[in-house]
Formats: sequence, structure tokens, C-alpha cells
Amino acid sequence: MTANDSNPATKPWYLPFLILLSGMGGLLAGIDFGIIAGALVYLDKTIPMTAAEQGFMVAIYTFGGIIAALFAGALADLAGRKKMMLVGGLMFVASILLIFISDTYYPLLIGRILMGLSGGVICVVVPLFMAECLPTAFRGRGTSAFQLLLTLGLVLATFVSKFFAGVHEKAVEAAAGNADLIFKADQAAWKYIFLTACVPGALFCVLAVFASESPRWLFRRNRESDAERILRFSRTQAEADIEIAEMRERAAAPSGTSNIASSSGSLLQRKYIIPFVISCIVLACTQATGINTILPFGAKIIQGAGLSEKAAQDNLWLITATNCVVTLFGALLVDRLGRKILLSIGTAGIIVCLTVGGLMFYGFESKRVNVLPQVAKTLSPDGKSVSIKADPSLAEIPMDGAGQLSVTYKWEKESKPKVVSAFSNAAKDEDRVLKIEPESEKKWVTVDGKKVEETRVKDAGKLELLRASYGPVAGKATGYGVLALLCAFIGFFAFGPGVCVWLALTELMPTRIRSTGMGIAMVLNNGVAFLSALFFPVVVGSQGFHMMFFIWAACTVVYFITAAFIMPETKGKTLEEIEDHFAGKPRA
Repeated sequence: MTANDSNPATKPWYLPFLILLSGMGGLLAGIDFGIIAGALVYLDKTIPMTAAEQGFMVAIYTFGGIIAALFAGALADLAGRKKMMLVGGLMFVASILLIFISDTYYPLLIGRILMGLSGGVICVVVPLFMAECLPTAFRGRGTSAFQLLLTLGLVLATFVSKFFAGVHEKAVEAAAGNADLIFKADQAAWKYIFLTACVPGALFCVLAVFASESPRWLFRRNRESDAERILRFSRTQAEADIEIAEMRERAAAPSGTSNIASSSGSLLQRKYIIPFVISCIVLACTQATGINTILPFGAKIIQGAGLSEKAAQDNLWLITATNCVVTLFGALLVDRLGRKILLSIGTAGIIVCLTVGGLMFYGFESKRVNVLPQVAKTLSPDGKSVSIKADPSLAEIPMDGAGQLSVTYKWEKESKPKVVSAFSNAAKDEDRVLKIEPESEKKWVTVDGKKVEETRVKDAGKLELLRASYGPVAGKATGYGVLALLCAFIGFFAFGPGVCVWLALTELMPTRIRSTGMGIAMVLNNGVAFLSALFFPVVVGSQGFHMMFFIWAACTVVYFITAAFIMPETKGKTLEEIEDHFAGKPRA
């Protein structure tokens, strides 16, 4: 007997519709996050901004997401999941349109803030909505569609940037040196990169309009008949009756606390604290694997392992392709093998990859020696530049083969350290010289009513040398070995945490605290990602890549222990059954 035979109210299209909506939410989040990278190449040429203003404009997206995550869950409880999804989509479209019409810094900044807020809302509310709407047998695949298309969104953002880079190049050639036309080409490039993102934003809004509200949210608002009707869209009558009965049982069960605590789902109750803490550990450790640091710094890591800059850039596609393919594979298996198995296999593989990678880096990084005094001697009289050749004589000890000179420094008026390197085996003699000097920036200024490109030297204050080392570099074999390990790392991540993280967040949280708990956990998730990216250059500059790999591996050990020995299996269980597990209530 099919679902249609047993339940005339079933809508065969509604389950695929929910999975499509989940995927479009992930696609929007991925494009939302990745679109700035390509646009930034042209953006700072047409809108005057200091280095600090540019960094703030990029970083404000993350802070907007953190703020939204704090309130998105509570607002979803008040207004409903559907309305908040629509609000998130509309905010995204509005942010893109505001950025598109921006010609000065502050409207652009407001657009970026709005974009960050939309990303935070979507990342909280869409997985929450899917967990409460999808049938038990499809919850894994449906929610995994969010992560799958999120990875695809990152790839699409790259292709959009490459497409408009080609359009920009042709426009500059056609300008034949005309400053006004070149300015317009720069401006059009970043504006249309952003505008393209309106397409998935508009599609997501349309889908959100036609979605029905979460049945569990409706039930908690004493709209049981509506909740039951919507459950039947994607379930048999028997399945809908079982879930409604469980909701009734949950609503009627005494909490052992005051009425206020019962109705609000206080996080201080024991049966809520355990799943909340597990969810927070899973989310924090997902970022502590280094995933959102390894992806943007992938080329730098591979280059540091021995490949040339060109070879590192040319092979980055292997990492992103692995991410997409394995995420699809994991999404197909998550409802068959279960979350616990996928997370255990994924985190175990990540530990192995990071540990082996760290040992490979340690093999040559441990042989580096301090050469800060030698580098300091080349500091210019004005204290603003350094020029020194990468040469084995710097080490003052016998050293065979090619060597790498690395210097960590910062400018007086900037807080973020930077690392620059030179290699003794560079093809050109001038490339063997490590130079640090004030950066120049090109800006378009208006002179007598015409746009003129002007080169200015940034005033960042004096140069502060923090660390300098010289040591052997790895060969190509090591570089390709690290590349293979990064691909394996991404594969294990996509198979385990990548597919399961949203499921763990939505399934483990009990109904009464799900929205609030998700918001708090998402703030922790974003905070760990921010700290990992922030300290990466500092740790690498002072200790080497191996130390960062070992830190990530240690964090993933905590992840593995939690997934393999503490977190319960949630495959095939309703949300109410999972809640009963943490309450210690045996199922009949």
C-alpha cells in the first residue's frame, strides 16, 4: 500500500519540495559566504576605503551572522519558522540590491551587515524547519541537502567571479586606456558579481512562500488540526497519528518544575542540558577541525609544503571537487548507516590526516633556525622597509639543499601580523630577495570631472619585525603528499561532520529549546571559526604549519570521543523519541 492509498491528503510533491527548499537555503548560504572573495578584487578600486575599513567590511558579515544567530531562534518561536525563512530570504535580496546601488562606503557596509544577518537567520531557521517537517526516514537526506548545496554555493560563487573576471578583462581591453571606461568596468564587475546572487535569493523566497508552517510549531500554538493536516502531506496516516500522539504525550507530561520552566523549556533542566552541551561540542569541534581555515588558506598550506605558487593554485580545485562529491555520497548514506557511524568514521579519518600532515611539516620545519638579528640589520633608517636575500649563509650552520626565509611582521598602525617568505632556489635572482615595504593601493579619484587612477602609499606606521627563521624546504613529493592529505581530510569531513552537523544540531535539541539552543550553538560555531582563522597566521608564523595541524587534530579527538561514545544514534527515531532518550524515559 502506498502513501497515497493510506492517506488521501498526502501530497506526493511536498517531500521533494521540502528537500529542494532545504537545498536552496544551503545554496543561498554558500553563495552568501563566498561571493565577497571575487568581488573584492574590483571593489576597493572604485570605493575609497582604508585597509582597516576594508577588513571591517569583510569581517562584519561574520559578526552579523553571530548577532542573527542569537535572535533567529527566539524570533522563529514567536513568528513561526516559515515567516523567519521568508524574512531571511528577503533580507538577502535586499542586501544584494543595496550593495548593487552603493557608490560609497557606508551604504556598502550596511548591505554587508544585512547580508550577514540574512546568513545567520537562514543557517539557524532552515535546518530547524527541516528537522520539524521531514519524516523520520528522510530527515537525514533532507537536512543534508542543506550542506550539499552549501558546498555547491561556494563553488558557484567562484565560477561567477571567474565569469565576470573574463568580462572585465575584455571591457578593459576595449577601453584602450580610457580611465572613465576602465573605472566603469571595475565598478560593473563587482556590482554584477553581487547581483547574480539575487537569483537563488529570489528562488528561495518563492519556495518559502509556498511552504507550509512547521507542524510542531503549530502544535505548540494549540493548532493541532493544522499540524496533523500538514504532517499528512508527507506521511502516511499511521505515521502522522504516531507523531501527533507523541506530541500530545509530550505536552501532557509533567515536567517536575514550575509551570514557567515547563512552558519556556529552560536550558537549566537536566534533560535539556545534556543534549545542549553535546550539540555545542559537536558544532564547536566541527569548526575546530580547521575546515573553514584550511579551505581559504589551502593554497598557502600547499605552497608551504613544497609546491610552487602556480602549482598550489592550479590544484585547489581538487579540494573543492572532493568536498562536493563526498558530501553527495554521505547524504545518500546518512539515513542508511546512521549519524553516529558517519561521524565516527569521518572524525577518525580527520585525526589521521591532520596528524600525518603535521608530522610531514614537522620533518622540515623543526630544522629552522632563528635569523631575526640578521633580518633586523637590513631595516631601513626610516624603519619602514626590509630587503634581505634568502641564502644558506643566514643559518650560520651547514645546510644542504634549498632553503626558505620566513619573516613575521606587523605594521605599527595595524594589529594583524603578516608572514612573507622567499626561497633560495627561486628561478629568478630577484625572487630570492625577501622585501617588506609599505603597500601601495590604486584608487580612482575625480579630477576636473574625470576619473583618474592614482597610486598611493598606505601610511601604516613603522615596521615591527616579530620573528624570522631560515630552514630547508620540502620537495615536490612532500607538496603533493600534503595535497593528497588535504583532499582526504576534506573527504572525511564531508562524509562525517559535513553531512551530520546540521542533523546533530536539530535532532539532539529537545523541541522546547530547539530554536533558542540552535541560536546559542551557532554563535559558538561562528566564534570558533573566527578564532581559528584569526590565529592561523600567528601560529604558523611563530611555530610552523605543523603546530596548527596538531592543534586541530587534538580538538578532533574530543569530537571523535563525543561522536563515538557519548552521542546517541538518532537514525530512524522521531524527535520525541530522541527527547525521551535524554529524559531517561524507556519507550514502549
